[in-house]
Amino acid sequence: MSCDFFSNATPGVQQISPYQPGKPIDELKRELGLDDIVKLASNENPLGCSPLAVAAIQAEMTQIGRYPDGNAFALKEAIRQKFGFAHNRITPGNGSNDILELVARAFINPGEEAVYSQHAFAVYPLAVLAASGKGVEVPALNYGHDLEAMARAVNGKTKVVFIANPNNPTGTWFERAEFEAFMAKIPANVLVVLDEAYVEYVTEAGFMNGFDYVDQYPNLLVSRTFSKAYGLASLRVGYAIAHPDVTNILNRVRQPFNVNSFGLAAATASLGDDAFVAASRELNAAGMRQIEAGLNALGLAFIPSRANFIAFDAKRPAMEVFQALLKEGVIVRPIANYGMPTWVRVSIGLEGENARFLQALTKVLG
Repeated sequence: MSCDFFSNATPGVQQISPYQPGKPIDELKRELGLDDIVKLASNENPLGCSPLAVAAIQAEMTQIGRYPDGNAFALKEAIRQKFGFAHNRITPGNGSNDILELVARAFINPGEEAVYSQHAFAVYPLAVLAASGKGVEVPALNYGHDLEAMARAVNGKTKVVFIANPNNPTGTWFERAEFEAFMAKIPANVLVVLDEAYVEYVTEAGFMNGFDYVDQYPNLLVSRTFSKAYGLASLRVGYAIAHPDVTNILNRVRQPFNVNSFGLAAATASLGDDAFVAASRELNAAGMRQIEAGLNALGLAFIPSRANFIAFDAKRPAMEVFQALLKEGVIVRPIANYGMPTWVRVSIGLEGENARFLQALTKVLG
């Protein structure tokens, strides 16, 4: 006797296509037999992580048999000391993806709506559908968020609005005045999730910092991660800052041990290493200039980015370019599934990795 499990799934889950992560290095080695591979697909920090994080992980090795601190006290205290937010405003997450999913589970009922932008992070619609909600995608403006149009899309059924600054995969951004005008139009009962996964890479003075606004707007949640500038991608640690009432709700659906002990220890230590983050930012800025110059030399249009990646128009199907670069031992990320059929996203790597990518791209494009 067989069972149609697909029909048994909730309507929202039936609409989901599984998230496709960047291609792992080991997988490409197995497929093509290549040893020298450059991975610039997943916006990882090419410097790795802080030495303080490594030492913290090593110190934690003797406690493998113990559950992690489900309350994440040490990490919350480090966040409090660095940014000034009380523990009851901090939600730890298994990466910032976990925060996005917790929001959807906690606040979106079946049939209710969440608003997000075209060309925005793929997890936003996935989280909404998994909660049996309805996603409302607002057309982008110059590949970025059209905050005015997003505010107009909010109605009586809207529970959450997802925005990102800078945005993934386009690297676009908005400024303080745009954000303030947007928030003035959002009803107080609609939760705005500001995803700042890449904010540590921004070098421009005066760039909007979501932490400056959480006291002003009780319906604002700011989500951040340790996977990017802090280099802890494999450990999956993120966190949210929000009003205590919002945090209280998220804790009702959060798994009690959603962040492992090594992640907690490494993230706590990383917050104390400002020099590592500064070095990561400087390397990224230099690499961005290097790749922009290379793309200009090839006559390829790109979207200016304030993150640790850049999207460019390959002028041909993105999957073709992706597959051709794989054969050259270079892994990038096609973003055709974001409604950009000829666009490719490349992460900023070390100087030699960037040069290798540009050399391979030149060969692939003929």
